[in-house]
Amino acid sequence: MIEVINISLAVFSIALGMFGWLAPKYTMSVVDLQRGDSTMGMSEVRAASGALFVGLGVGALFLATPAAYAMIGFAWGFASIGRLTSIVLDGATTKKWGFFACEISVGAVLIGINI
Repeated sequence: MIEVINISLAVFSIALGMFGWLAPKYTMSVVDLQRGDSTMGMSEVRAASGALFVGLGVGALFLATPAAYAMIGFAWGFASIGRLTSIVLDGATTKKWGFFACEISVGAVLIGINI
């Protein structure tokens, strides 16, 4: 059962990462980011919100070790810390709480079953 959860959450990470990587305009609209005169914003979304999470998932599937799956959990878990920081310092929104719930859930599950 643990293997199924690990693989499922790695694939989930890959799937969400694919949106950021290959559909940055869509991703930017979902997270309320605006494009300016520069393409740097799209580049950042492709890298940090996209290919990074694809790489985490692919790497974990390739290595197939508890430590590899736990690393996905640490990435998602620390994303939730960043999100919570924004909620506290920048103001809470329903969307932020929803993203936080997803991030902390994925992080806690992967860390909890693999450490």
